[in-house]
Amino acid sequence: MKLGSLLTSENERERVVIRTSLLGIAANVLLAAFKALLGLLAHSFAMVIDAINNLSDALSSLITIVGTKLAGRKADSQHPLGHGRIEYFTTLLVAMLILYAGLTALVESVKKIIHPENADYSLVTILVLVAAVIVKILLGTYVKKKGQEVHSDALKASGADALFDAVLSLSVLVSALIFLATKINLEAFVGVLISFFIIKSGFEMLKETVGELIGKRIPRETVEAVRSSMMKEPEVQGVYDVILHSYGPDRYVGSAHIAVSDSLTAGELDEIERRLADRVYREQGIAMTGIGVYAVNTAEPVVNLRNQVTRLLMLQEGVLQVHGFAVDTEKKIIRFDVVLDFALEDRQKSFEEICGKVQAAFPDYTICPVMDLDV
Repeated sequence: MKLGSLLTSENERERVVIRTSLLGIAANVLLAAFKALLGLLAHSFAMVIDAINNLSDALSSLITIVGTKLAGRKADSQHPLGHGRIEYFTTLLVAMLILYAGLTALVESVKKIIHPENADYSLVTILVLVAAVIVKILLGTYVKKKGQEVHSDALKASGADALFDAVLSLSVLVSALIFLATKINLEAFVGVLISFFIIKSGFEMLKETVGELIGKRIPRETVEAVRSSMMKEPEVQGVYDVILHSYGPDRYVGSAHIAVSDSLTAGELDEIERRLADRVYREQGIAMTGIGVYAVNTAEPVVNLRNQVTRLLMLQEGVLQVHGFAVDTEKKIIRFDVVLDFALEDRQKSFEEICGKVQAAFPDYTICPVMDLDV
């Protein structure tokens, strides 16, 4: 495994995340301070909530820094694949803080609807709100771009949140202008709107992070990239069962099966597997720790039988792929893996029915199928 050579890129990623997060902290603390001060002076509850939102963003950035530093710790005997998953837990903490801030702001906003207070806006207040909108747009665009560059979910979420904040600050500005022009007080209602945006942001972040911790599907393009790299080897006839385990953002350890001719020797297979692992690592940055083999029999009777079984299976509803075909001609045993669609209502029942049809079509053989996952 060549995880050690990832250190340079990981260290650079850590530096980018920390620098960007520090910029976010500085901007959000300054905005929060100005908004809170002017909001209290102007009796503007919406501005105070917006300030709290900025403060929660600063806290989120601080937690992101701590999480990134902890996740970057070297592998040890207890954690041989590193500490990258710590980032998921810190993101989970950020999401919970955002949800708490949003729910608290919602409760206070409802109270202000029941017991309204008139605000007292000044030119300075309006100018601060205008500046806040501009700063948040610039900050959000920059942070999101950096997050995409280094594949940091925390930074991408912070950037998107900052752009949402620009919209929220704009809503406070609009409500202030409406009040100055018409004396209609929309403060508390704007506070409710801001609260809902904060809660939505926190919930989406929570959902995404819980998905990572449970073990969600790896992006299809990542899996296909691994397959593409392995198919460059002339002897490889197919790549199946690509399983990638995430040990933090962009830290994958994986395994796969390759279909190769049954005429290859153990020495030749060993050399092929080494070349494949090296190529996938160089091209995709993924450590392939296990490469299994499906031996493709080239004898004509077996080829004909494989084609017949495959055609029959692919006609069945929900069958996505058939691979790993093998025949024991002496014991009259047929083995294969069949990939079924998760959309099937009862995959186990469908699997049994499909295999029953294969068994009925080839009564002289014992069918030994495996239901594989659509990964």
